[in-house]
Amino acid sequence: MKPQQPAAMGIPVGQGTAPFAPLNQPAAAVADFSTGLCDCFSDIDLCCLTCWCPCITFGRIAEIVDKGSSSCGTSGALYSLIMGLTMCQWIYSCTYRTKLKAQLGMQENNCGDCCTHFWCEPCALVQEYRELQRLGYDLALGWHGNMERQNQGIVMPPSVPGGMTR
Repeated sequence: MKPQQPAAMGIPVGQGTAPFAPLNQPAAAVADFSTGLCDCFSDIDLCCLTCWCPCITFGRIAEIVDKGSSSCGTSGALYSLIMGLTMCQWIYSCTYRTKLKAQLGMQENNCGDCCTHFWCEPCALVQEYRELQRLGYDLALGWHGNMERQNQGIVMPPSVPGGMTR
């Protein structure tokens, strides 16, 4: 006779409807970012953070775009290292703009994206950050924090053990 597993107790967390648009599955192709490149001053806190510590803003963006496969700290540290050694961090951050646009179904323009990051890195980072915020992501929580928030409060019925068996 096999020992039976005890019945699960508590509130299981399952897959629910997303409170924000999932990356890689846009409802419809979006032409471009919802905020302008020079709208960075409309969120002055984010603007200041990005001007003084772009590695933090970039790290948060990278973690969401990579769906948690890279951490904010790792991406931010790599960004800082590249910036400190070569001043070519814009190449690294440009690749994430391209990834984000592809995931959102936006028309890609690699040359334009690189020029945007080269000429106005802080504005580009703020624009990407604000686009992810508009989709419902709280970038300060990171990918895993957003997934926990997404699944929070979803109640699923407990699994019912099978009947009597021999």
